[in-house]
Amino acid sequence: MKNRLIIVLTSFVVLLSSLALANEPERGIAFSRKCLYRVELPRGKAALSNLSVAAWVKPELNDESLGFMTVGEPSQFFTFYTFRGATRMLVENSRTERSYAFALGPNPEPNVWTHYVGVYDGQTIKLYCNGKLVGMKSASTNAKDDSLDGVALILGAASPSGDRAFRGEMTDLALWSRALTANEVATVYEEGATHLHEDRIAFWNVASVSKDRQTLTSLTVDGAPQLVAQRFGERELLNEKDSGYRGLWYYNQKLNNEYVYKYSGGLGTYCANHYPFSVYRPEVDKTFFCYGGTDPDEKTLWHEVGVFDHKTRKVSRPTIILDKKTDDAHDNPVISVDEQGYVWIFSTSHGVTRPSFIHRSVRPYDISEFQRIDATKLVDGERVPMTNFSYLQIWNVQDYGFVAFFTTYDRKLVADVAPGSKAQRILAFMTSSDGIEWSEWRTLAAIEIGHYQNARVYVERNKTGANDKPKVKLGTAFNYHPATAKGTRGVGLNWRTNIYYMESDDLGKTWRNITGEPLATPILSSDSQALVRNYEAENLNVYITDLNYDAHGRPIIAYVTSKGFESGPEMGPRDFCVARWTGEKWEYSKVTEVDNNYEYAMLYPEDSTTGTLRLVGSFEDGPQEYNTGGEISQWISRDAGKTWFKEFQLTQKSAVNQCFPRRTINANPEFYAIWAEGDGRKPSSSQLRFSTKEGAVYELPREMQNDWESPTLVRSAQKE
Repeated sequence: MKNRLIIVLTSFVVLLSSLALANEPERGIAFSRKCLYRVELPRGKAALSNLSVAAWVKPELNDESLGFMTVGEPSQFFTFYTFRGATRMLVENSRTERSYAFALGPNPEPNVWTHYVGVYDGQTIKLYCNGKLVGMKSASTNAKDDSLDGVALILGAASPSGDRAFRGEMTDLALWSRALTANEVATVYEEGATHLHEDRIAFWNVASVSKDRQTLTSLTVDGAPQLVAQRFGERELLNEKDSGYRGLWYYNQKLNNEYVYKYSGGLGTYCANHYPFSVYRPEVDKTFFCYGGTDPDEKTLWHEVGVFDHKTRKVSRPTIILDKKTDDAHDNPVISVDEQGYVWIFSTSHGVTRPSFIHRSVRPYDISEFQRIDATKLVDGERVPMTNFSYLQIWNVQDYGFVAFFTTYDRKLVADVAPGSKAQRILAFMTSSDGIEWSEWRTLAAIEIGHYQNARVYVERNKTGANDKPKVKLGTAFNYHPATAKGTRGVGLNWRTNIYYMESDDLGKTWRNITGEPLATPILSSDSQALVRNYEAENLNVYITDLNYDAHGRPIIAYVTSKGFESGPEMGPRDFCVARWTGEKWEYSKVTEVDNNYEYAMLYPEDSTTGTLRLVGSFEDGPQEYNTGGEISQWISRDAGKTWFKEFQLTQKSAVNQCFPRRTINANPEFYAIWAEGDGRKPSSSQLRFSTKEGAVYELPREMQNDWESPTLVRSAQKE
């Protein structure tokens, strides 16, 4: 009798155990620091104030912080993760006050499957564990625009850069565009997310994983468009040698005319608001340069860095630092070399859907190996990860460290001073002594819909004291994107206009206009005292290409004007102009007429008082007329920019257009400008070229058999 009772009780326990385990997955999707996934949320589907997320999780270890799913930076939008011994459903409930709230629940046990659901209805955050409500927090949102259109959803981490990466398995990751009820949460836990497909935006499980584990395809039941998440992680740091130099081809905005695109071509050294792409260091007599490269199939953007050795006149094999997992040239890198000789690569992002990165060479003046820098910035006195920046312009200034101008899409930076701001591209500035810990982001301008800026750091050494710190002046020239149509003019970045200028002599603490009048930042009015010229009143667009300073520290601005944004003769004439400050007033001169809004040139002031200036740009008509780029020529002015003439033409009879020639910092005359070429009307291969100050042009080898090879001479020097 006793034995029969034991058998019955044992069977009952086994039955209960089997019921308890009936809902648990057999296996899940493997996640690690090297295996995370990212997908852009579809437009018109997701809103912060009405959503639910779910996941089965099985961590390897009970670490302090593990990300399940997140949208935005930490404390922005929402984060579904573990932190400090608890699971959190965190939601940003106030963008104007930079505040967030979270509901708490128990941490998952290592190597045990646990199910979580996070729910937010705009008023209350709820967290469920294994079908039961375990945490709740009131969090009424005040966000007027809670859309998550086009924002990146990260699976397996708590930030777009992969911070707090999950290690273990997860499955049944789901997102709904509404707040689930308690009964629905119980259904998801007991029967699975596949049974609740109403308003479900995405759902991933083991069946979603591609054979090469590079993508997760969302499973649907109604034939709706599928969301495909792309893999990323530590593998983005490749540290591999490429077989040669291949530039990225890119286009933006198709047009209904024979010119096909607003701008396009070989854009490995794009865009106008990225700088620098090359730096000369006399200590080793080498020019270090970066560019937007591409894989052998020409499908994705690789961030690559090379070296030109002036002693041997040879170029190294390029190092592939990372795959940016996009073909968008707005994500091109920029380069800096610090006082110790370490090479820094700053990997920008176009908006917030992709992460930005900072890498530093492992050894000084050596590009063979790089390491990821976990950079931070100050926000309200606390250090937070810095994982996103756009349109970066960076300088390393002796005795000061890094000085950076950039663009941010984070409207919270102007919420306090302009709650109703519509600015999409906000101009900002930051500094760092070591490239790792950065200052607070200081906003410079947020007029109407936003801006593009071209900045410059001017360094003047004190000649009376060799050990004194140099005097540093910061300056930025920018246009603005109107929010209100005026006359026949439209709104937004395609109608960019006006020129503004501001400068600082205290490393960005205070700013003034050209006559010394203090400016309150951020600048919010198009009638600001920073206005240089009101081109809006002249019904003209403005495309700024460069800002520099003459030997007296007076600003010079190079730019193109046109009647509109489309390619073709109808929006002409397009004038390439220079505005220069004489010490008393702005004077303007026309260099030449060009045939596309995105013809690019940079200024080269001579280090003397002669008033000699040079411009290297795509001034001449190319084979794809009225498309981006053309033939490269070098122009000179011997009267501080009042008059200009062509010194010589660098390229002629090219098969495709030459695009975006860039000035080298502290340029050696033997590596004066670097650019890329590409067809303006259709995708093409893109070669990389550079020129000397004397007019010789060289092409970098597309295929290399050795670690160091000589570039190919395309055109000999034009003068002795």
